[in-house]
Amino acid sequence: MTRTRIAVFVSGGGTNLQALLDAQAAGKLPHGQIVLVVSSQPDAYALTRAEKAGVPSVVCSKKELGGQAAFEAAILEALDRAGAEMIVLAGFMSILSKDFTDRFPERILNVHPALVPSFCGKGYYGLKVHEEALKRGVKVTGATVHFVNEIPDGGRIIAQKPVLVADGDTPQTLQRRVMEQAEWIILPQAAEMVAAQIAERKEHAD
Repeated sequence: MTRTRIAVFVSGGGTNLQALLDAQAAGKLPHGQIVLVVSSQPDAYALTRAEKAGVPSVVCSKKELGGQAAFEAAILEALDRAGAEMIVLAGFMSILSKDFTDRFPERILNVHPALVPSFCGKGYYGLKVHEEALKRGVKVTGATVHFVNEIPDGGRIIAQKPVLVADGDTPQTLQRRVMEQAEWIILPQAAEMVAAQIAERKEHAD
């Protein structure tokens, strides 16, 4: 079976990376292979997860590299070395430029902890998303996996899963439930779906 080589971009704890690694270990990512983890932070726990799973990793810090252009050039070099064909943003806290995203049309996925187009776009990340959902009093939230383009959370939606908001929820409890009941489920599913499509196109090209 042809497999699509996947790079996962991270910035923090890496729980979504772990969901992908677990899916791969369980045979639920048959058309994909995680070949690289790219972290924007040198102290991200996600790097430890990658190491435990035997996946090569690289740190590309925009601050240390001196700006967006050098940051993206370093990432592209790492992707090229790994032969990566598809990218999954799993808690990656840096915005990628149009020049970068245009190189991978419908080959970059992101998971967002809300039902896009609600509570998304510039500035909506981490706990802020759940704080705003609770502030608005929504009864249902969830997670969205979408393709990435130059507009934050603006690419075509691939998958969504709703999660009920409970009475007495805090941003922290809601964040945890959205991860457990939605993000960790639909991100591996969407990654497999896109990996399968890329693999199929490669087979036809051969």
